[in-house]
Amino acid sequence: MAAAAAHLLSSPPVTSGLPPRPSLWHHRRPGTHQTEATRSISCHATLGPDGPLSALAAPGPAAATGRTYLREHSCLLFPPPRGRRPLAVVKFLGGAFIGAVPEATYGYLLELLAQEGFLLVCVPYNVTFDHAAATREVFQRFHGCYDALLASGLPEAGLSALDIAELPLYSVGHSNGALLQLLVGSYFSEKIPKANAIVSFNNRPASEAVPYFEQIGPLFSQLMPMMEASPVYSVARDASGGAWKALFDLAGGLIQEYDREAMASVSKFVDQLPSVMNQVTEGVSEFKPTPPENREFCKNSYSVPNTLLVKFSVDAIDDTDIIEDILRPRVESIGGQIKKVTLSGTHLTPCIQDVKWQAGSQYTPADALAQGLKSLALNETRVLSRTIADWFRSI
Repeated sequence: MAAAAAHLLSSPPVTSGLPPRPSLWHHRRPGTHQTEATRSISCHATLGPDGPLSALAAPGPAAATGRTYLREHSCLLFPPPRGRRPLAVVKFLGGAFIGAVPEATYGYLLELLAQEGFLLVCVPYNVTFDHAAATREVFQRFHGCYDALLASGLPEAGLSALDIAELPLYSVGHSNGALLQLLVGSYFSEKIPKANAIVSFNNRPASEAVPYFEQIGPLFSQLMPMMEASPVYSVARDASGGAWKALFDLAGGLIQEYDREAMASVSKFVDQLPSVMNQVTEGVSEFKPTPPENREFCKNSYSVPNTLLVKFSVDAIDDTDIIEDILRPRVESIGGQIKKVTLSGTHLTPCIQDVKWQAGSQYTPADALAQGLKSLALNETRVLSRTIADWFRSI
């Protein structure tokens, strides 16, 4: 039962946004932390995991090379290297829960795509069983940011409003984010991307996405009153930056570069859990629309002309083949193109981070194995980035 409850966190999908926070421009180098207040873009939301957060929330390329990103409320902008004109604006949606902290869970992939020359706009969203509400929230929040960029540019990255207005709009989605990108392209006929990169698409019924789903509702009904009455629960929701720092220190430094903004992202992650649990205890038994209804929307209304479908060689929860059969006739009927590729990797390949392996006083076979596995995993993420970039360049 504990395993079933834990698995619930791997699939859900949105509730109301959080109060806006100050926007911050971050430039990080090893051992430093620097923030500078900048202007505000009206865009805020939150997001949700497709795997254990503890396994993913390791420092990305910033740990070795420095990281530059712009935080606008809860949206993150990853611009290309300064002085390089972007090839396109790319809207990015991560998986359920883990997309709430994309700088920690998708940082390496986002850095790679920015280095390829794209201006990435990461749009967080709240977890819910209502995919339609999530889709509309993502659409509205992205265009709040995008419209502000079109109005005033991104001077922090040396980009004028005209520079951005001339760029095509593409999108990338992973797992639950892939589903939401397809639904955006099906619910709306205007202001949609010219191309989609759909990675590890997944849309299964709650009974399959969450094992023993029927038993989880009654379990949470019994546990929630005790959890809410617990002082630990209150501390977890109201923890100050100092408290979060202590927790992360105890966790072995998974987030090695502590800062107020990263803790705010994690707070958003924590704040989603009661809402998801409440939906279950209130009798939610299925996502809405249901997976068959989502497929029908895409079959009849999907309007993005260029779509890349990416699946990985080892991924037991991937539904790419199913969605390809549904999308291909629709895309071809509107004069578009659809391409499917299978890459080496797993469902978590987009979330792999460049964690520094600390060898002991003596270099052992275990060190060699760990570094070899890390190199292989990072290479798979690099191949994914290059595959997406090459697809967008070909449009």
